[in-house]
Amino acid sequence: MSRHGGSSGGPGGGGGRFGGPPRPKLVKTSGQGIEYVDYKDVESLRRAMSPNGKIYGRKRLQTTAREQKLIAQAVKRARFLGLLPYTSATL
Repeated sequence: MSRHGGSSGGPGGGGGRFGGPPRPKLVKTSGQGIEYVDYKDVESLRRAMSPNGKIYGRKRLQTTAREQKLIAQAVKRARFLGLLPYTSATL
């Protein structure tokens, strides 16, 4: 049993003493990982970013290192093309 009585404690981690509901995953995978992250799919990429425009880390997104690189690359491409903002001033 966990020290705080929850299965996955921590802020916003879902369940536990301080946790809220579980966070939705960015991309639904079929066990083999994701092959390609589309930079034109702005709504999916926004879920990988904070309200300030920063890309969330691997632990929060529950992705592998390779998947995180693909997500970061897609976000950077979308920013360059003007599909996503660099900062929160335009979010």
